[in-house]
Amino acid sequence: MNANNYIPKDPSHIACNIEKTLDVLGGKWAFLVLRELFGGKKRFGELQRLIPAISPRALTSTLRHLEERGVLEREVFPTVPVTVEYRLTPKGEDLHNILKEMKLWAARWT
Repeated sequence: MNANNYIPKDPSHIACNIEKTLDVLGGKWAFLVLRELFGGKKRFGELQRLIPAISPRALTSTLRHLEERGVLEREVFPTVPVTVEYRLTPKGEDLHNILKEMKLWAARWT
């Protein structure tokens, strides 16, 4: 299945487009990972340093989730040890304005 055409396993539980968006974004760490990737490609270790509260396991899970949904892509370099870089796809870049508006709303109302 093409990651850009992600279809939830049980689409009957998704009632509206907002829920579809939240399903693509996933858990609480996705917003922070996206925030860092809006600045350009990053390696796993860079993301860990930029988001110090995230565990390696949670970061791996978040990156896999976003990759499966076509929001980011990873490039593996055949080095020792292996180097992996993550970058947003056009689908992921398209989330930038949405998250920016959410940030502005939070600044205004919380």
